Amino acid sequence: MGLDFLTSNIENGEFSYAQVLGRSLSGHYKLDIRFFDEETKTAVLIETKQRFKEEDKAQLFAYVTLEKEYNIADNIIAILANTSNDKIQVWQIAKDKAAELLSDKKLKTIAEYAEYFKPQNKNDMSTVLENTSTLNKKLHDNGISESLRSQFVGTCLLALKNGLTYQDDMSTGQILEGIKEKLGVLLDKSMDKATKLAILQTKVLEDHKVKKLVPQNFCKLLDYIKENIMPYINAATSEGHDILSYFFTTFNKYVNKDDKNQAFTPNHIAHFMCKVADICKTTRILDPTCGSGTFLVQAMTMALNQCETDAERKGVKAHQIYGIEADQNVFGLATTNMLIHGDGNTNIKCSSCFDEEDWIKNTARVDVVLMNPPYNASKDQVPQTFAKTWGKTSTDPSKGLYFVQYIADCVGKGKLVTLLPMSSAIGLSGVIADIKEKLLDKHTLDAVFSLPAEMFYPGASAVACCMVFDLGRPHSDDKETFFGYFKNDGFEKRKGVGRVDVKNKWDEIEKEWLYLYTHKISKVGLSVVKHVTAEDEWCAEAYMETDYSTLSDADFIAKLQDYAAYLILNENE
Repeated sequence: MGLDFLTSNIENGEFSYAQVLGRSLSGHYKLDIRFFDEETKTAVLIETKQRFKEEDKAQLFAYVTLEKEYNIADNIIAILANTSNDKIQVWQIAKDKAAELLSDKKLKTIAEYAEYFKPQNKNDMSTVLENTSTLNKKLHDNGISESLRSQFVGTCLLALKNGLTYQDDMSTGQILEGIKEKLGVLLDKSMDKATKLAILQTKVLEDHKVKKLVPQNFCKLLDYIKENIMPYINAATSEGHDILSYFFTTFNKYVNKDDKNQAFTPNHIAHFMCKVADICKTTRILDPTCGSGTFLVQAMTMALNQCETDAERKGVKAHQIYGIEADQNVFGLATTNMLIHGDGNTNIKCSSCFDEEDWIKNTARVDVVLMNPPYNASKDQVPQTFAKTWGKTSTDPSKGLYFVQYIADCVGKGKLVTLLPMSSAIGLSGVIADIKEKLLDKHTLDAVFSLPAEMFYPGASAVACCMVFDLGRPHSDDKETFFGYFKNDGFEKRKGVGRVDVKNKWDEIEKEWLYLYTHKISKVGLSVVKHVTAEDEWCAEAYMETDYSTLSDADFIAKLQDYAAYLILNENE
C-alpha cells in the first residue's frame, strides 16, 4: 500500500478514532490498518479477519462513518481482507456518493486507489467524428495537406495530453520545439526511439506547411483539439477505440484514389476479432502489418482491462504487444496512436514482416496473430522469390494470402485471425489455390466470417472476410469449419462521418456472432458448419441455407445494385 502512508497511532499498528476525535467511543473504533495520502485526500481503511463474513461489513462501515467525521476525506477505499488467504472485498466511497462495491481481487498501492476518484474522459465516437469534420476544414484553411492531417492531429493531441503549454506570443518554432520535447520524454524507453522521433519530426514537425503556420492560427488549432477532441478520448476505457482511425475515416474522403486502397480496420470489427482470439492479460499479440495500430490498441485495451495492478499493466505494455509496419507514414501513426492510448509502442518496428523472422520467433514469441495485410501489395513489398512468380501481374495475385501463410509458418503456434478480401477465400486456381493447400498442410481453418460489404467505407472498396486459423495443427479430414454470414453489423452510412452504429445495435449483434462461433452453431441465414478442403470455397454463402422468409423486393434490388457496382469497380481487371 505504501509504508509512508501508514497512520497507526496505537499499539500493534492499529488506528484509534477515539484518540484523534478526542472523546471516548463505544463499539467499533479501533481500525486494524489505515493509510492516508494528504495530496489526493485519499484514505484506505482495512479491517482484517481470518475469514470475513457478511456481518463484518457493518464493522468496516462503522470506521467509514468515523473517518468522515474525523477527516472529511474526499475519497475513501474500505477493504475487508482475509489473513488466511488472499481474498478481499473492496468498496469505493466518493464524496457525497453511496459506497460502490468493486470487483478488485488484488490489493493496490494508495496511488492506484487515488486514480479511482479522478474524473475520466468519455470515449464518444459520434462527437469525435463530428468535431473532426470541423477540424478538417480548419486544417484545410491553414494549408495542412490531406496526407499529413491524421498524423499532425495525432501528434498535437499526444503533446497536449501530456501537458504541452503554448501561448499566442510564442513563435511557431517554439511551439514545435515544445511538441518535440514532449515526444522525446514519452519515447524515452522505447525501442528504436531515434527512428520513431526522426519519423515524427521529419513527417510532421519539419513539414514546410506546418512550419509556415501563423503562430496565432497554430494556437487556435491546438485550442480546438484540446477543447473538442481531447475531452472525448479516454485511454483508460475498456472500449479501446482507435481514435486515429476516426481521423483517418474523416480525412480519407479527401485523399487521392491510390491512397484510398488502404483498408483500415474498423474499430468494432477489430474488437470482434480480438474476442474471437480470446485475448487475456497474459496473451502475447503480434500484428505484422499493423497500420495505424487498430488491432494493437484493441488487444492491449482488452488485456489491460483484466489487469488489477500497475505491475500487470506495465507487463502487458512492455512485453505482450508487438507490431510491424513497413510504411513510414503509417508507422508514425501507429507509434502516436499507442502513446495516446497509454503507451505499448515499445515493441513496434518500422520494417517489413518478411525481414523480421528471427525477431518474431525469438523475441515476440506470440500466442495470437491479428492482421489485415495489404490486398494489392507491389513486388517491392514481398520477397523476390514470390514476386518472380507473378509474371506480368503488378500486384499480389494472392490478395494478401501470401502474407498470412508466411506469418502462420513463422509463428507456428497459437491462433491467427486475419482480414482478407473475399476473392482469396473463394479462389480455386493459381497462386491462391496453392497457398490454401500449403496453409491446410500445417494449420487448421477454424472459421471464416463473411463481413459487411461496405465495411471499409469511405476507404477501400474491398469486400472482406475474416479467417481464423489454429496454427501448428494440420487441417484434419474430420475437422468441421464454422462459416458465419455476418453481413449485417447494424452500422449505417452517415454523410461526413462514415459508417456509424446510430441505432446502437452492435453490442447485441456482436454477442450473437460470438455465441454462434464459440458453440459452432448452424443457424439459418447466419451460420453453417462444414468440412472443407483447399479445393473448396471458404465462405458461408457456398454452404448456408437461405432464410427466404426474410427476403424482400428491396433485397433483390440491392443485390443487383451491388453486382452492378462490382462490375464497374472491376472493369479494368
